Amino acid sequence: MFEKLRDALERALAAATPPPDLGEIASRMREAVIEQKALVRGLQAELAKVEELLSHQKAELATAERRRALAEGIKDEETVAVAQKFIAKLGERVVMLEKKVVVQRDEIALGEKELAEMTAQLQEAARHPKLVSERSAEAAWQGLGRAGMDRPETDLEGELLKGRMERAAREAQADAKLEELKKKMGRE
Repeated sequence: MFEKLRDALERALAAATPPPDLGEIASRMREAVIEQKALVRGLQAELAKVEELLSHQKAELATAERRRALAEGIKDEETVAVAQKFIAKLGERVVMLEKKVVVQRDEIALGEKELAEMTAQLQEAARHPKLVSERSAEAAWQGLGRAGMDRPETDLEGELLKGRMERAAREAQADAKLEELKKKMGRE
C-alpha cells in the first residue's frame, strides 16, 4: 500500500519538476571537473611531500645502520642497543611511508581516471545541439548587452518606465478630454 503511494508521489514530483536546464548541467559539470583537477593536484602535492619524507627517513635509517656498525666495530654494546631501537623505529616508519606512497599513487591514478571520464562527458555535453544553441544565443545577448541593449525579459526598469509613461499619457489624454467637456458644458 505504501509502495503505491510512494510511487504515485514520486511520479507526481517528477511531473512537477521542470526539465533540467542543459546550461546549468554543463556548468555543474565544469565545476566538478575543476574540483576534480584541484583534488588530483592536491593528491600529487601530498604524494611529493610523503616521497620526500620517505627519502629523508631512508637516509636516516642508513645513517643509523652505519652508526650501529661502527659501534659494533668498537664493541660499544650500549650504543649498539640504542641504535637497534632507533633502526627498528625508523624501519617501521619507512615501511609505513612506502605503503602510504603506494596507496597515494593508486588514489592519484583513480582520480586521474575519473577526471578523464568527467572531461570526456563534459566534452560530449558541450557538443549537444541544444546546449550549443543556448550558448550561441547567450553570446548574442551578451554582445547586444555590451552595445547597450538589454534583454527584454531582464529590462524590468525599462518595462516599468514604459508602463508609467503609457499611464501618464492616458491620464493626460483623459484630463484633456475632461477639460474639453467642461468647456462644452460651460458654453451651453
